[in-house]
Amino acid sequence: MGRGKIEIKRIENSTNRQVTYSKRRGGILKKAKEITVLCDAQVSLVIFSSTGKISEYCSPSTTLVKILDRYQKSSGKKLWDAKHEHLSNEVERIKKENDSMQIKLRHLKGEDITSLHPRELIPIEEALQNGLACVRSKQMEYLKMLKKNERTLEEENKRLSYILHQQQLAMDGNAREMDHGYNQREREYHQQLPFTFRLQPIQPNLHQNQ
Repeated sequence: MGRGKIEIKRIENSTNRQVTYSKRRGGILKKAKEITVLCDAQVSLVIFSSTGKISEYCSPSTTLVKILDRYQKSSGKKLWDAKHEHLSNEVERIKKENDSMQIKLRHLKGEDITSLHPRELIPIEEALQNGLACVRSKQMEYLKMLKKNERTLEEENKRLSYILHQQQLAMDGNAREMDHGYNQREREYHQQLPFTFRLQPIQPNLHQNQ
């Protein structure tokens, strides 16, 4: 007894839906690969799951962009406007320019130059010489700046040393003035003492001599 026909409608159970999606996705990707090999066909397949995960396949001899471009030309349907086409051309131009820059960079490093003609080596040599001159000029600027900063630091150090020396002299002068003032006040104090409190020289006992 054969299996009953499955009704094609949305599977409500999320787990069953995910299992069915995984099985059928694998099946359709397998069929796309088989028809590419068996029939020498150009196939491009893009699948988005309900969660947004992408699965894709494209025939080895082509790309998705080429197939879409071929589809656009064959069907007459415009998949993108002139603005997007211009953007694609701009991306292609930038890619070529980047490849050219990479080649020039390798040449400046001395790589892949064995196949170059002597006339092609001249601009490379000139570019290297100009670059070396710019580097040396920049180095001289840094050296001048360092020397200028060094002189500025030396002058600042001299200025601070002078200020410190002046402060030390002022402190020494204040200390001498304080000492002088103390001695002066001590002399004045002794001069102002009453006569009876002043120290008298020792006199002999006059009564003992009589």
